[in-house]
Amino acid sequence: MAAFPLDRSLDGETIGILAGWGRYPVVVAEAIRRRGGRTAILEIRGHADADLEALADVYGTVGVAEIGSAVEFFRRHGVARATMAGKIHKTKLFARGAWIRHLPDWTGLATFWPHFVTRRRDNRDDSLLSAIATAFDIRGVRICPATDFAPELLASGGVFAGRGLSPREEQDAVFGWRLAKELGRLDIGQTVVVKNRAPLALEAIEGTDECIRRAGRLCPAGGMVAVKVAKPQQDLRFDMPTIGVGTLQSLAAAKARVLVIEAGRTILVDGVGLTTAAERAGITIVSYFDTAGLPEGLGTARAA
Repeated sequence: MAAFPLDRSLDGETIGILAGWGRYPVVVAEAIRRRGGRTAILEIRGHADADLEALADVYGTVGVAEIGSAVEFFRRHGVARATMAGKIHKTKLFARGAWIRHLPDWTGLATFWPHFVTRRRDNRDDSLLSAIATAFDIRGVRICPATDFAPELLASGGVFAGRGLSPREEQDAVFGWRLAKELGRLDIGQTVVVKNRAPLALEAIEGTDECIRRAGRLCPAGGMVAVKVAKPQQDLRFDMPTIGVGTLQSLAAAKARVLVIEAGRTILVDGVGLTTAAERAGITIVSYFDTAGLPEGLGTARAA
C-alpha cells in the first residue's frame, strides 16, 4: 500500500471538505471525526449526499465556480487544511448557458479566465483542478489528499471479491491496463472496458458509470473486463480513482464480470458493502500494484 501520512489524532483541528457527489465525502468526514477532528463541510451546490450535513460541525453551500466564497468560508471557520472529495459533474459546465447558472465570483473568474475565456490553457481535469488548488493555497488554505485523513480507504493488493482471473481475463486485464494508463497519461479518463483484447468503451467527460453502461449497450452479451487505474502523473490531492457500490451497479447492468483496480492508488468507498454487492452480482474485483506500467504479477507473456 502507498505510504500516506496518518493523522492518528487531529486534536480538534477543523478540516475543510469541499464536497462533490457520492459517498466519498461522507466516509472522509466520518474518518476525520473518528480521529478527533472537526469538519467544515462546503457542499458544491446540487452535488452532495443527503447524509453529509449531519457530519458537519459547520456546513455551507457554494457554487462550483465561487472559489473566493469557498476560501472565505474555510478561513472564517479556522481551516488551514482542506480536501476535495466527491465527483463534480463536469458535463454541467459544458451545458448551454452554463456560465449563467454557474456564475463565478471574482476569484473564480480570475482562476478560470485563462481556461474558458482566453483559451490560453486547456480544460482537462488536471489543469482545472490544479488551478483551483493553487487558488486555495495562495490564500492560506492548503489542499491536501483526502487520504491524509482516511488512508484506510486505499485499496490493498489482492482479490476483493469473487475468484481469480481466467487466462482470457488476465490477457484482457493487461491489455486494458495499458490502455487505461495511456488514457490517464493524456488526462482523458481513468477507465476502459475491454473484451477479448478489444476496447469497447473509454472514459472521457461522462465518467466511469456511463462508460461502463455504454460498453454494456455495445456488447449486450456481457462478460467484459473493466479496468480503472490512476493516471501515471496522478495528483494525490484530487481525482483519485474511486470505487463504490454505484460502480458495481453499473457493472452488473452492463453484465461485466471483472473489475481490475490499482492497489495503493484507488479509493474503496464502503469497502464491506462493496465486497458484498460484488459477491451478490457475481463480479470479481482484483487489485494490482503497478509495475512499469503493468499490473504486478500479470506480465507480457500472459498477454501474448
